Amino acid sequence: DLAEGEEPKMKTVPETKVGYEKMENAKPIWLRSPGDVKEEEYDEFYKTAFRASYDEPMKHTHFVLEGQIEAKAILYIPGMLPFELSKDMFDENAANIRLYVKRVFINDKFEELMPRWLKFVRGVVDSDDLPLNVSREILQKSKVLSIINKRLVRKSLDMIRDIAEDEDESKYILFWNNFGKYLKIGIIEDDRNKKDIAPLLRFFSSKSGDEYTSLDQYLENMKEGQKKIFYVSGDGKEGAAMSPVVEKLTNLDYEVLYMAEPLDEIMIESLRNYRYKDEEYDLVDATKEGLNLEDEDEESKKKKAELDEEYAGLREYLEIALEGKVQKVSLTTLLTNSPAALVQGAYGMSPTMQKYMKAQTVAAGGNDGGVPGSMNQAVLEINPTHPIVQDLDRMVKANKDSEETQNFAVLLYDVAGMTSGYEIGDTKDFATRVMTLMSVKARDDNAAVQDAVVEDSDDNADDEPAKEVEVLE
Repeated sequence: DLAEGEEPKMKTVPETKVGYEKMENAKPIWLRSPGDVKEEEYDEFYKTAFRASYDEPMKHTHFVLEGQIEAKAILYIPGMLPFELSKDMFDENAANIRLYVKRVFINDKFEELMPRWLKFVRGVVDSDDLPLNVSREILQKSKVLSIINKRLVRKSLDMIRDIAEDEDESKYILFWNNFGKYLKIGIIEDDRNKKDIAPLLRFFSSKSGDEYTSLDQYLENMKEGQKKIFYVSGDGKEGAAMSPVVEKLTNLDYEVLYMAEPLDEIMIESLRNYRYKDEEYDLVDATKEGLNLEDEDEESKKKKAELDEEYAGLREYLEIALEGKVQKVSLTTLLTNSPAALVQGAYGMSPTMQKYMKAQTVAAGGNDGGVPGSMNQAVLEINPTHPIVQDLDRMVKANKDSEETQNFAVLLYDVAGMTSGYEIGDTKDFATRVMTLMSVKARDDNAAVQDAVVEDSDDNADDEPAKEVEVLE
């Protein structure tokens, strides 16, 4: 009992309550309205989500899919090639699109979300119409996925077009240098979208110098009456430009596109034609036999027929001397600086593609026996106005069975092959022919010098005054 006025002693009894405190009030960036998100927030999210702290995204797009399905997405075009794609452009472990279902992260390695040729595009997709237990098998059969896929591709192409149309042309040059090969793969693999990808392609050409040109620019600048887009393939820009075939077209003021990589050649074969201002233009390989140009009139055809008859003997000789190396020998009036060129038949394989196929076969552990020879199925075109061809014609008429004439003929073929991008099969034999020709030239020059010395000494003897002889009586 407590005395009057005394207060009872109190003690503290702990009481535990269970509850939750909301630590993060902000929504995920892709769920917010695009108008409420600042540019800095997009950049920061990109760097954080994709571990790209040193990369500034080149372009981004934030959109919502409504209608048949509902989904929200953000897509980015990186400012540089992601490190994991620098080793393997289709690295399976590279995470590019992060898939969420009802804001729950599912996976970042679903290849079905984006086609292979857009492997470099990064982003987030959040759908409410996919099940949470989504699997690869479910995705492959899902109509929802097909709709999302089409929309992602369309938005990606829109971003690329925006970069291409930017006033600062250096931005698209940077994009093309980093990701151009992916667009080429898109032409080959994505038949549905290749017509939309084609205007985004860039090439070097005979008129562009060190700058890129597009198919639209090519057609804007083409000569009047031109109905075809001409291209040549080669080992790099310089290799393609060196081809004698380019002379055929540049001599007539045609622009020639350079396919500088094996991938370019596969890509252009998949494209075949290009639509511009409601007209279709065929893409034509200028290195194929029988190149048909609109500039050839009746007079030029008549002149060619006369030259063909005049040099018929030389053509027959070359076909015999080069039997097994060429299909045939034909005359051309389109070459200017080169004596000859090697071109492929309609279904022949270019030298660049032959090298590529050979390298692939060897890399796969096989031998190159199944790959066509370096100059197999080629057609030798000779230029009758060139001094070398005219010299060979005189040599054939004078003594076609001489070793010098045969060496000269094969050397013409070798040089045509080298300048056309082919590899010399027997370099030792080639070197022997060159040294033989040099020896003949040196011997002729030495004989000419000796003749000149003898002639000069004779002239001096004639010019010396006669001495008077004194006769003693």
